[in-house]
Amino acid sequence: MEKVVLAYSGGLDTSYCLKYLKNEKGYEVHTVLINTGGFDDAELKAIEDRAYELGSAKHANLTIVDKYYDKAIKYLIYGNVLKNNTYPLSVSAERVFQAIEAIKYAKSVGAEAIAHGSTGAGNDQIRFDLIFQTIAPEIEIITPIRDLKLSRQEEVDYLSKNGVHYSWEKAQYSINKGLWGTSVGGKETLTSNQALPSEAYPSQLQKTGEEKVTLQFEKGQLVGVNGVLDAPSKNIVTLEKLANAYAIGRDTHVGDTIIGIKGRVGFEAAAPLIIIKAHHLLEKHTLGKWQQYWKEQLGNWYGMLFHEGQFLDPVMRNIEAFLEDTQTTVNGTVIVSLKPYHFTLDGIESENDLMN
Repeated sequence: MEKVVLAYSGGLDTSYCLKYLKNEKGYEVHTVLINTGGFDDAELKAIEDRAYELGSAKHANLTIVDKYYDKAIKYLIYGNVLKNNTYPLSVSAERVFQAIEAIKYAKSVGAEAIAHGSTGAGNDQIRFDLIFQTIAPEIEIITPIRDLKLSRQEEVDYLSKNGVHYSWEKAQYSINKGLWGTSVGGKETLTSNQALPSEAYPSQLQKTGEEKVTLQFEKGQLVGVNGVLDAPSKNIVTLEKLANAYAIGRDTHVGDTIIGIKGRVGFEAAAPLIIIKAHHLLEKHTLGKWQQYWKEQLGNWYGMLFHEGQFLDPVMRNIEAFLEDTQTTVNGTVIVSLKPYHFTLDGIESENDLMN
């Protein structure tokens, strides 16, 4: 039996792929979940158990949260990257790193093929294919959902016929959760005029009123929340929990896909939006006019290339060097007010404040 590694999330698409590759194509399927945040230990164990139930020969959970922060998120914050002034690359960035780690894993286990569950409509297919072909052109790429042009209902029906129950209620919305935000796709995002219902978002409003939060930055990195210092990746999680209680960070991104059509997706990204806006405010106080101007140009370019899967292009390392060099004086505290469904930036305190 030929060995295929499936980039697996436990969702509908990759559950279908696992069953299809094993039953219809006769592959020995090895599943790998690349955790870029968003999964706790219990969820990872449940996904592993599910993979084995569906027929995985071997499953691996690889957590790369700190690497993901150091190699990607840090620079997205430095560049204040919001695609089309809206979207903090919640899924765009993590897909690139999931692809890199998945193909490395496939090479390590001697797989003849690698598979992913992307459709033919969006950007993820390009991100996976591009990274796979660049790092391991000798490994075949298999894409069942894209090749068979399947609807989500057809996937549910196939799994049902093979003894696997998958709730249609759950399958109506595709949710991808990571350290840098959660994307939400559904029938509404296939239209131009319908909004996602409130219940489609993972976080629901739990608090009313107003809550002050202080964010401590050192050389552009979030080193503390409310005076408690910790690793930036952990501070993102801390802030996300505080802001999720107010259902902050919901929006819909509309953009041009890599293949040339318009795409629309909902997202929930409380911590990323707050951090980027707070960081940008601190830069307004601590950087000069022309530093801010060129940061905006290069940050936007960096985000566009990252969004389109071009992370491995050497120019990205050049832009990162520039962005990091601008952060020397981006130190201080930003005061933020959390409120139901939104937040406000109240001000900053910094020894590098140029207003002084």
